[in-house]
Amino acid sequence: MKFIFVLLLCFILCTDTLAKKKNVRDEDEKEIEDNDKKDELDLIADDDAEENEQKNEVTDEEKLQTLKDPCAEHYCGAGRICALNDQDKPICECVPKCPVETDERRKVCSNHNETWSSDCEVYRMRCLCNKNRKECLKNKYNHVHVNYYGACREIPECAKEEMEDFPRRMREWLFAVMQELARRHELDMYYMKLEEEAEEDISVKWVNAIVWKFCDLDAHPKDRAVSRHELFPIRAPLLAMEHCIAPFLDSCDLDSDHIINLVEWGTCLGLKENEIEDKCKSVRKIQERKGK
Repeated sequence: MKFIFVLLLCFILCTDTLAKKKNVRDEDEKEIEDNDKKDELDLIADDDAEENEQKNEVTDEEKLQTLKDPCAEHYCGAGRICALNDQDKPICECVPKCPVETDERRKVCSNHNETWSSDCEVYRMRCLCNKNRKECLKNKYNHVHVNYYGACREIPECAKEEMEDFPRRMREWLFAVMQELARRHELDMYYMKLEEEAEEDISVKWVNAIVWKFCDLDAHPKDRAVSRHELFPIRAPLLAMEHCIAPFLDSCDLDSDHIINLVEWGTCLGLKENEIEDKCKSVRKIQERKGK
């Protein structure tokens, strides 16, 4: 669902930004650029759709196997896979080898402004360096991560007036995406109720959309706070096309502790203190009952 969110958000971002540009580009160049972006996003969407389809096709036998598999509930994160040690206990090991990527759209730009062939290569390298393996190329890769999708390029600065208008745009995008996912019946039951409530009562329109996305981003761990890593699904795919997304998200971390809590998230997006209500607990209870 996160990649669907990214696709819809990218579309709205690009539309809104292009409409405000003073200098109209040559139509042929614009068509080429838009096609490249669409191809890049289509590739992400195809992978996500395939992954979701595989997740949904779970047989009773597979469910039984999952119960027996110690790795089934052991989360490892990017660049790592679950393996069993000598005591048959689950541990996280570095990915042995990443698939060879020849597609230009698979390239990513790291926080060191270096182009890598895939995100797998980036996070595998970080894992190797964290474990002091001989395959680690440089110590700086202990903290390497994907900055954005695509080869490295020059990202323009976000102007003051653009940053001031960004919370409004973000609220509009979040609600539009929430509406679209509801229309497709791709929201959890509780999120559907939030969307229906927002449709009926305009006073909670932004509130419900903002709270929905916060709960959605809070993934690993589910600790009622969003880390820089958990912001990846909305930051990395958009940065090359929406240059204000990174500084905006950074500005939401009001106390600079690299964690964004619900109050910081709501305040950053323009909510008043009495409008910020933690509804994530209700979502978690429903998901737990479903076994998610």
